[in-house]
Amino acid sequence: MQPPYREQMSNETLEFQTLTHDLGDAFPGIESTLGVCGGAACIVRTRIPVWGLVQARRLGTSESDLLRWYPTLRVEDLANAWAYFRAHREEIEQQIRENEEA
Repeated sequence: MQPPYREQMSNETLEFQTLTHDLGDAFPGIESTLGVCGGAACIVRTRIPVWGLVQARRLGTSESDLLRWYPTLRVEDLANAWAYFRAHREEIEQQIRENEEA
């Protein structure tokens, strides 16, 4: 029998957790392009910066809400963003600080 909290989790959340586990520390789907979003790492096919997703999550935004707010995002995009953040924490922290000061 599954714990009760698992029954309350959305399918998107369960799929995200599975993908995060499967991806490990790889982060395909993230690109930095000079002249696009100040060269910040973004989700491919979008101009959504990783630092913005990380900051939204810190402020309590769920993955489900992010997927709803950004209809072009996929579950695997979020998994890639979190993996990129783990591997490039200082870079993303700096971008968050710079954008808070702006």
